[in-house]
Amino acid sequence: MTSFDSSPTLTAWRALLAVAVVFVMLATTGWTAVRHQHSEAPREIALASWARDRIAGHALPDTDAPPYRLAHFFATLTAGQQVAIADKYPLVVGNLNGAPVTLRYRANRHALALAETVEQQRTLDTRLSPDGRRQAVLRLARFRSMLAGDRQILAFDPSGRGHAAEVFGDLDRAKRVSVIVPGVDTNLLTLERTGRKKNAAPVGMAQQLYGAERAARPGTRTAVIAWADYTAPAGIGMDAALGGLAADGAVRLNALVEALPGTSAVSLFCHSYGSVLCGVAAGELPSRVSDIAVAGSPGMRADSADGLDTGARVWAMRDGDDWIQDVPNMAVGGLGHGADPVDPEFGARIVSANGAVGHSGYFEPGTDSLSNFAAIGVGAYDSVSCASTDQACHREISGDPDA
Repeated sequence: MTSFDSSPTLTAWRALLAVAVVFVMLATTGWTAVRHQHSEAPREIALASWARDRIAGHALPDTDAPPYRLAHFFATLTAGQQVAIADKYPLVVGNLNGAPVTLRYRANRHALALAETVEQQRTLDTRLSPDGRRQAVLRLARFRSMLAGDRQILAFDPSGRGHAAEVFGDLDRAKRVSVIVPGVDTNLLTLERTGRKKNAAPVGMAQQLYGAERAARPGTRTAVIAWADYTAPAGIGMDAALGGLAADGAVRLNALVEALPGTSAVSLFCHSYGSVLCGVAAGELPSRVSDIAVAGSPGMRADSADGLDTGARVWAMRDGDDWIQDVPNMAVGGLGHGADPVDPEFGARIVSANGAVGHSGYFEPGTDSLSNFAAIGVGAYDSVSCASTDQACHREISGDPDA
């Protein structure tokens, strides 16, 4: 399910699932008791301070409050108060669903600048192991890249492997919003890549989709979010075979969509393990989500598209050379992710991925997969090219020239 690494063999996957069964049995009977010690992260410290603080004589709102309540709180503040609180608590405001988008961008630039300073110091810390210093160098380069130019960082948390989200386009004015939900090995260091792997990373995916959507329908105001704001499985291991991280990520994805400004229609583009997350999230997604499109999916933790319990249209594609087709579509005791979304019996609209390159190449320019994603994202459904196995993928919908 990784977006970047070479494919595992079918035998390896079956072995993994067998080991996973044993692991779960041991874990549920108390044989495994692994403890991880974590020092308090900067954002946790900021949240604790936020909970004790006040502004204009009033307590600050609970950060877990619904987005509409948080939006109301910020609406009661003057512009100066908004800036002051964002600068004081950048790691809180920059990740706060309900805060104004432009304020989140400002807060995250501030948080990135602080993180850059800390990481610069760590690169010189002789107490770190060679690998620790190497990681510090890589993280420093990532933070500097994210600070370059006028990038619109919607979420940023440097804790652990890190979370982030970036916006392309004007999110406040967009009529159509697309959200890229990536898969395994998504973290701050893999947020973006260069060279031939550029379009296999979340930022590259979003850049290509944003350009393709603007080309597909220039008159439509669109925005694309590279959403790496959840804890993804690290490599092809236990977490990739289970749904726990997908369930946690689904809560975060639903919160993001609920907090998006305006009344734009939202489309989700879910790759690999990201499609597991989207499947888990589907039943709770706000009604503004019009489309869920999955590529290279190992399953969506549902027996059928109807089983997702969503009013959104469900689209699926898979490249003929994608190794994910060798992963068993099973669901036993929480292991595996269930039915294959490109199986006609699943009931998704199966679209062409012609030209895609294996498991990681669905967002490459010139591919049917990217052009189909773009057509879905801007609502140009008549332009979607169906897969040969589903010539009825246009059923009951048509393109909307005003989308």
